[in-house]
Amino acid sequence: MYCVQCGVKLADGEKSCPLCGIPVMFPGLTDMDPHPKYSDRYPRENEHGKYALLGFLTAVAAVVCLVSLIVCLRSFGGVSWSGYVMLGTALAWIILLLPFWFRRPNPFIFLPVDFAAACGFLLYICLYNRMNWFLSFAFPVTALLCGLTLTGTALFLNIKKDRIFVAGGLFIAIGGSCMLAELFAHITFRIPMFLWSLYCVSFFGAIGLFLIIGGMIPPLRAFLERKLFY
Repeated sequence: MYCVQCGVKLADGEKSCPLCGIPVMFPGLTDMDPHPKYSDRYPRENEHGKYALLGFLTAVAAVVCLVSLIVCLRSFGGVSWSGYVMLGTALAWIILLLPFWFRRPNPFIFLPVDFAAACGFLLYICLYNRMNWFLSFAFPVTALLCGLTLTGTALFLNIKKDRIFVAGGLFIAIGGSCMLAELFAHITFRIPMFLWSLYCVSFFGAIGLFLIIGGMIPPLRAFLERKLFY
């Protein structure tokens, strides 16, 4: 684009000529034109392809479940191993496909749903095999993971500054959660304590302390935030 008065070439976005100062004029558009020539709304994304793919994958999952159930009923006269296939497929569908059916899935709704589905799958395994580790191990560990995930998501969505301290605190919390998980395993399965949790506590704790200390040093904090969050 060129100035209409002196002919100098104008850069994109120029409001006035840098040489003579005359306002930039756009052919067919003036500041007084009450009717813009172009819409300021973005076109809505075509989602037919996405829903077609989701429908196809859902149909495949349903066929897998149905075929496994028919095979087990004919071969064993009962559900047998098809229960694992059906519930595992349903769990994968809930975690991987269900959120994409919604335009803006809310993580504070879908994350608890995911963990509840995982709890249901573990409960089925426990009851089908006539075991008693669900309430003392599977449920508290799953609830612990759900709480950590929801807390981390809430913090990162609502805190724009000092995220490096949030990340450091979450790493330390993950290390402590590993020790709690081993405690639940010790209570349920009578395995010795501190076989592996101390390594997790040391590893995640070291990362968390590094992030927290790095957040206190301005140059290192700027570098870490640029690499991790931008």
